[in-house]
Amino acid sequence: MNWKTLSLLAALACSPALAQAETGKLLLTGGVSSITGTAGGGITPWAVIGSNATEGEWGASAFTTRAVTHDYALTSYGAALGWNERVELSVARQDFDAGAAVALNGIAPFGVQSGQHIRMDVLGLKVRVAGDAVLDADSWMPQIAIGLEHKRVRPGSLQSVFDFLGADTHGTDVYVSATKLVLDKGLLLNATLRSTRANQNGLLGFGSAAPGRNSRSLQPEFSVAWLLRRDLAIGAEWRFKPDNLQATGRAAGLGAALREDAWRDLFVAWAPSKNLSLTLAWADLGRVVPGITNNRRQSGAYLSAQVAF
Repeated sequence: MNWKTLSLLAALACSPALAQAETGKLLLTGGVSSITGTAGGGITPWAVIGSNATEGEWGASAFTTRAVTHDYALTSYGAALGWNERVELSVARQDFDAGAAVALNGIAPFGVQSGQHIRMDVLGLKVRVAGDAVLDADSWMPQIAIGLEHKRVRPGSLQSVFDFLGADTHGTDVYVSATKLVLDKGLLLNATLRSTRANQNGLLGFGSAAPGRNSRSLQPEFSVAWLLRRDLAIGAEWRFKPDNLQATGRAAGLGAALREDAWRDLFVAWAPSKNLSLTLAWADLGRVVPGITNNRRQSGAYLSAQVAF
């Protein structure tokens, strides 16, 4: 993936040729853009296909997100295309402010530069394989989708740390999501099961040298959203994570310095129009390399804006 790919999809997302004058999709039922670009909640994908397009239509969306915790910050932006309410292709670029990682030089001469950023590109594909969240709202059947997220990370001066940990700089997550909309109660429920080797969503690479875990593991993710009115929703997400690196750190005498925790958030999503949605959340990312942050939990504000056609 490169800047040309991102620019092309962003341009398509704003192209009136893709926009439909009116669609049958209800506000917020297509989700918002996650930090990896796919439609869903902020930190986990849903089975829905992004954009405002319904069957027989093309649609597109673009987003930008900013999250700030006690010691870190993440900026993410990207775009997605949806076709026929069946297929979604997404791209995203993440910029992670890992300035706190300079403290690793006190453990070993890693050569981590002050103010280091980690950048990651994500290419996503999602396909709806069964159900329809809106049309099946009065039955037990959820909408089901399978997807993948291919990620490539550029750690900069943290490459020596990745080498020490035995972490790869690229990997692919595969997931299946089931989304159930209880329309008469304004309730949306989602469960995702992810097969992954990613450390901190991939920002710390993929897998680990022994005795850490280098194989895939299955991690569940859950979301619930309640539509207070047609343009306003509140909800929560919980995303379990693999703890691939902790055993490697313990073997190196670092104790729980590399421990990885689950992510969770509480959010408010508002759609002032069919083409714009804003999401504000309080996110708790647990401990992110607690050995350099005095074991502080990384919690803070998350703000995201999406335009969709």
